Amino acid sequence: MSENITAPAPRPAWWRHGVIYQLYVRSFADANGDGIGDLNGIAARLDHIAGLGVDGVWLNPCYPSPNRDGGYDVADYTVIDERYGGMPAFEALRDAAHARGLKLLMDLVPNHCSAQHAWFRRAVAAGPGSDERARFIFRDGRGPGGSQPPNNWRSTFGGPAWTRLTAPDGEPEQWYLHSFDASQPDFNWANPQVADMFDEVLRTWFDRGVDGFRIDVAYAMVKHPDLPDLEDPAGDNPYLWNQPGVHEIFRRWRALAESYGEGRELALVGEVWLPPAEAADYIRPGELHQVFNFDLLQQSFDAREFRTSITDCVDALKHAEGVPAWTLNSHDVHRAVTRYGLTDPEPLSTADANALRTRARGAVDVQLGIKRAKAALLLMLALPGAAYLYQGEELGLPEVQDLPDDARQDPIWERSGRTEHGRDGSRVPLPWQADAPNFGFSLPARHEDDQSDVAAPWLPQPPWFADYSVDRQDADPDSVLAFYRRALGERRRLDPDAPLVWLEIQREDAIAFRRGQYVCATVFDGPPIDAPAEWGQAVISSGAPGGTTTTTWYRAAA
Repeated sequence: MSENITAPAPRPAWWRHGVIYQLYVRSFADANGDGIGDLNGIAARLDHIAGLGVDGVWLNPCYPSPNRDGGYDVADYTVIDERYGGMPAFEALRDAAHARGLKLLMDLVPNHCSAQHAWFRRAVAAGPGSDERARFIFRDGRGPGGSQPPNNWRSTFGGPAWTRLTAPDGEPEQWYLHSFDASQPDFNWANPQVADMFDEVLRTWFDRGVDGFRIDVAYAMVKHPDLPDLEDPAGDNPYLWNQPGVHEIFRRWRALAESYGEGRELALVGEVWLPPAEAADYIRPGELHQVFNFDLLQQSFDAREFRTSITDCVDALKHAEGVPAWTLNSHDVHRAVTRYGLTDPEPLSTADANALRTRARGAVDVQLGIKRAKAALLLMLALPGAAYLYQGEELGLPEVQDLPDDARQDPIWERSGRTEHGRDGSRVPLPWQADAPNFGFSLPARHEDDQSDVAAPWLPQPPWFADYSVDRQDADPDSVLAFYRRALGERRRLDPDAPLVWLEIQREDAIAFRRGQYVCATVFDGPPIDAPAEWGQAVISSGAPGGTTTTTWYRAAA
């Protein structure tokens, strides 16, 4: 007599629940001793990433670039810059990642390119009215002799969003739009040549084996066709972001990705700095697979703020097909330890509204920041959807706020008139070995041979980085690194399809929710929580189980 055997349900596509580790290539590991991180350095340290228990890695732009904006000024989208090891290093890293079961995501920058890109150089040479200029947003100026910008828009990095060209004979001529630095001209996505070019870029990298793309400023490619003036130039610019036409681009890219078949499970994730309800529009059926939910990242460490943000995001998913990508850190914001430990913020003047919530400076209680960051991390890992980590957060690194002014490289620093310090403090090269030159960031420093040819890191590392080094934390079972490994290991036991159900615990300083067999409870402030027996046993906690400023996961028996 035959038995009825029920096959286990297939696990959802990796992008629905995966944890991705963001690599800022210049700052992860330097294989050749030139002070700049590279792909061979990543490959050499890949076991550290795999050992965390993540599902994949995302490389920030490592294409040829003048590096006026950390590689987000791309001069050629089709190859890897030689300074990072070129295509041989990419192929080796891809194969090493896949051999460890890690997905590999690239960074796509479709809103703008470098002023050194061949298309822009041709546009400058071709002159007004040319087909080459039609690929970008060129306009004549206003006022006498066209001496004023075409409108009053401001760059996100500070200063005007327009720069005027000068003809070879020295005469001033047209202006071009740049939402960010003047070295980053915006593409004109109304021109079909731009869409065709990016189709080819996606195909090129998909054919080379990448598993997806993180899409830079994914809500910015399409501008209001009239380029109207703003009533308040210093305020938000609704004509620059979130225009309806951007969704057609993503429907096109989703169809392209799906043409590779279900076996590839290619994923597209959008960087969209919008409220949860608007961000969810980007993961409607047929569009992106994931969209970053930055709303949670922007909240202070407060129970009501966290619950409201999470609820808004989950509620917004009712008409979505994709999933939220949760994150608490990135290369664009101050590290969570500093944000949550900030005790005396300094005044901040900036053209970037997001910076007001994510890049405040001032005095920091580091131990408080680490305690809160661990609690926030464990809470985030319990949420439905995908999660993204940023290199160094697994070490509990604070923001480096005191870089020398002459070492700063973020264009925000200069474009703001040296009033906003920018993002360099989250990009300082990682400390691997407490007692090695460059804290082991430059791999030749691991050996006892001559170190005279090893360059200093491209951003200086502070002496206190030794206390956060990988080698010291590897030997400490109570380190932040050990906690991250335990947390990611426990997350793998969580049913990725389990819905989030809030539990009412009659406290304003704590929140709790159930997902499947698990209950996640966070005490933001106040006394320890008295966990009811039906929650089950505490299986992991960011501090004393149930204690204040602590997240605890409880698991009930099956």
